[in-house]
Amino acid sequence: MKIWQSVTVATLIGAASIGAQAQVAGTQPLSVTVQQSQALLQGWSAQKSILGKAVYNDKNEKIGSILDLVISPDTTVSAAVISTGGFLGVATHDVAVPIGSLDIRNGNFYLAGATKEALKDTPEFQYSKVQTPPKPRKIQAQ
Repeated sequence: MKIWQSVTVATLIGAASIGAQAQVAGTQPLSVTVQQSQALLQGWSAQKSILGKAVYNDKNEKIGSILDLVISPDTTVSAAVISTGGFLGVATHDVAVPIGSLDIRNGNFYLAGATKEALKDTPEFQYSKVQTPPKPRKIQAQ
């Protein structure tokens, strides 16, 4: 009886796997070439490598953390929004700094010459002044 149960389970698993398809190496469903895909894999994930990471000054003091990235109309990253002060997101002061002013050393972000006080004295970044991209529209089938 146990043998029949094992055979039945194995048959069900085999039948279920017939419909499953693995991705074929070198193909992309969204019209991305293999070369583009490989170049993307050598880049950074903003979520994993940048957002939320600490920013230090020249004295190796933590002065804030990267809250957001600003993308300019020409699709380049133009600024990093650094959050400083506050506790658990309350009473923070967010400032935008040009992305070129950040230095990366040993996997850490540095802002030369900055202090927490200097960042707090900088005008606060306001999202309302950033142009919102147009909302995507659903394309009608023809």
